[in-house]
Amino acid sequence: MQAFIIETANRPGEFARQASAIAQYDINVAAVCLGVGSRGGSAFLARDETGLRTALTGAGIEYHEVPVLTIWLDDKPGTAAKTAKKLADAGVNIELFAPVTYTDGQATIAIGVDKIEEARRVLSDQLTEWKVPEVMHAGIGATS
Repeated sequence: MQAFIIETANRPGEFARQASAIAQYDINVAAVCLGVGSRGGSAFLARDETGLRTALTGAGIEYHEVPVLTIWLDDKPGTAAKTAKKLADAGVNIELFAPVTYTDGQATIAIGVDKIEEARRVLSDQLTEWKVPEVMHAGIGATS
């Protein structure tokens, strides 16, 4: 699974431009994360990665792809910090940290990193499977 990360100016309409470009290709986005502060940014996860790549490229939107793995965390204070420290100690940079589901006191987190195999090794006890749902009823890029 790949995350598509876009770094842009933080201004009105920028996310609308990105979402519209994706919607024109009828791509449903399963997860999206938006940045805050003086720089804008967004990250998209979708089942149709080829379509998402085509939509962004066709709209002239610059992005970079980051490999993603999914892990589980107990939904309690300190678990994200502990996981982040494991990755930092292994020299792995986190480019995306996005919750994708919460179930029974656990969160499933999509993590985009620069060293996927090292992250997989370090977090082997936390790995879980999360697949982009086959059918999205209200995806960000939905045109209907």
